[in-house]
Amino acid sequence: MVIVQDVCVDKWESIVVQLRPNAVEKLWSPYISPRGSKWPVRALSKPGVVPQAYISGQKAQEACRASGKRLCSAAEWEAACRGPAGTTYPYGDTRTKGKCNDDGRKGHPVATVTSRLGLPKDRMWYEGMQHPLINQLKNTLRKTGSRPGCTNEYGALDMVGNLHEWIDDASGTFRGGFYMDTKINGEGCNYRTRAHNFKYRDYSTGFRCCMDADDVE
Repeated sequence: MVIVQDVCVDKWESIVVQLRPNAVEKLWSPYISPRGSKWPVRALSKPGVVPQAYISGQKAQEACRASGKRLCSAAEWEAACRGPAGTTYPYGDTRTKGKCNDDGRKGHPVATVTSRLGLPKDRMWYEGMQHPLINQLKNTLRKTGSRPGCTNEYGALDMVGNLHEWIDDASGTFRGGFYMDTKINGEGCNYRTRAHNFKYRDYSTGFRCCMDADDVE
């Protein structure tokens, strides 16, 4: 984790592991909703791994708590994203191509998967949104830390682009945009979506955890 003012923030977007009997942990697929896990899950933050998508805010909160952490508040998340200089993007006030995973791709991944699977077009934004193939297409989701320029002096990476990140808001808010969009609902660190409830999930939703600094031994 990294220190942001008086709060510890996960350096990388989270992955999820199952908590199985006898203290056995097994990595959950980042391409499938952990809602289907038979066992409780907890969050881990690691470099060089595909972060967990297809997760609801409710499940993300459960995963953070199982690791002795919590979802970040809006103020905590924003401070980590903006950095000490308070910029629009983690690295500055002007969007720079290639700094974060927010370059988009030719052809929306949901439309691509819908076409490949022959799903009805009128159901694209329903059945298509949950398909595990979406984030396995080229130029979509990247491994944590793949864009080392997407940070600031605090050191948290990928807070803009890659995946939307749930924050601690029971009414449902995620921040930062994802690989196809960091502009529609606000630029960079200003990006916020409140269009869904806390139980919502799709291929674009991910998370990271926070912890009060005085809780760390």
